[in-house]
Formats: sequence, C-alpha cells, structure tokens
Amino acid sequence: MGIIQAIILGIVQGLSEFLPISSSAHLVIASNLYKVFVGDDLSNNSPEEIFLDIMLHLGTLIAVLIFFRKDILNIFKAIFNGLKTKDYKNEDCKIGLYIILGTIVTILIAFPLHHVAEDLVFSPVKVGILLIFTGIFLLSSEFYSKKIETKSENMDLKTSIIIAAAQGLAALPGFSRSGLTIASGLFSKKTRFAAARYSFLLSIPIILGASMFYPLLKINIKELAQFNWTAIIIGTVSSALVGYICIKYFLKFVSKYSLGFFGYYCIIAGILTSAFFMFISMGL
Repeated sequence: MGIIQAIILGIVQGLSEFLPISSSAHLVIASNLYKVFVGDDLSNNSPEEIFLDIMLHLGTLIAVLIFFRKDILNIFKAIFNGLKTKDYKNEDCKIGLYIILGTIVTILIAFPLHHVAEDLVFSPVKVGILLIFTGIFLLSSEFYSKKIETKSENMDLKTSIIIAAAQGLAALPGFSRSGLTIASGLFSKKTRFAAARYSFLLSIPIILGASMFYPLLKINIKELAQFNWTAIIIGTVSSALVGYICIKYFLKFVSKYSLGFFGYYCIIAGILTSAFFMFISMGL
C-alpha cells in the first residue's frame, strides 16, 4: 500500500463519513477502483488495508471530538450533575443518556451483521445496490419532512432508539450511517440540524469501540510492524483534516438546504458502481 492510495482513501473517508453518502461504500468503491487501475485482484483485501480502513475512521473520530469538544464536555458535566442530584431533566444530560442507550441498540443490531458487512467489502456491485436504497431513503425523508409544519430541536427517547437502529443497519457498506440516521431523524419530525448533530455525537462511541477493539480481535500484532506506517499516518491525518472541514460546512448546509441532492447522488453513484463492477466481473 502506497502513500498516494492512503491519501486518496483518507480524503474519501473524511468527505463521505459525514456527508450522507456512505463512507464505507465509497471506501469500497475507491479501493476497488484503485485495484482495477493498478491491476490488483479485487477479491484480495490485505490486513494492512483493513487496518488502514480502521485508522481512517479513527481520523474522522478525531475530527468529531475536536469539533464537538464543547458539546461533549457539557454532556459529561450534565451527566455527572444528574448522577449527583438525581435530576436528569437537563437537555445535555438526556442527550448523554440517549447516546449510551443508542450505542447499546446499535451494537445489538450491527454485531450480527458484521460477517455480512465483511463479505460486502468484496462485492462492490451489492454495495452499489445498497447505496441506491440509501438515496431513496434520503429522498423519502425529505419529502415527508417538508409536509411537517412543526419540527423539534430536542431529542427524545423514541427518536434516539430509531436513529440508533438506523446506525446499526449502516454497518453494511452502502447504507450511509449519517444518511440513515439523519433521515430517521427527519421521519421523527426533528430539524435537519438536530438530527445531524445527534447523528455525529452518536457516532463517537461506535467508531471509538471499533478502532480500539477490532484490531485486537482481527489483526495479528506481528503483522503491524510490517505495515507502511508512513502511509497509514498520512492517510489518518488526511481523514481528520477533511472530516473536520466537512462537519463545519455540512452543518451549515444542512440547516438551510435539502438533502435531496445527496439522495440523487447516492442513486446515480449506486447505479454506476453496480453497472461498472458488473461489467468488470464479466470481463467486459
């Protein structure tokens, strides 16, 4: 794995993790396109590439932690005060408790799907199909949201569980984590900004857990010394920088404009991806 490949994937991850277009799908697409152009076997995913994928997600996690550092600090303070006073009515305290519950719900749904998710890495055609479904879901949520006159900025228990379930399903490459969670928030009569903010905060425990525990379970420690750490570090930094910029401007965008553009993008990208790799697999 080279530095150029790591930078490209870092930029792709930084952009697509927070835009509702499926970062996992775009990593699969970008990685497989790179293999097509350099003549590598599409069915081969080295431990180094798997580890890079984890580190790229860690890069976007760093971006979330830095951008929402004040929100995260307020949530921790509110939970601590809630435990001390036995009063959990503070909005930040509720968000913190919802994130804890939502993380459990996400794990219960995502863990049984992890074998399917790993297999999809080698099937960009199927990933493209799931990307189409993401686009349809986004467009449907926008259509529904426009009919709702009153939308809430505050999260509630029912909505937090629905969004967490959507995040669990997004373990499958092609289902956009931010897309499914934000769209679920719109279906639950929340504003785009409220849904996007909660979506990003909810991602923190899951990305952190995957970054810490997956390498311990799946990566041979002896193999780590053989990895191209220069490429991995540069890719991770690229992911963090692009991710931070993306969060900043996407939150401004989502407050004012429809997500319909991303819905159409997912549908078109999904069709083109499935068609392209279908032709490649047929030797055309």
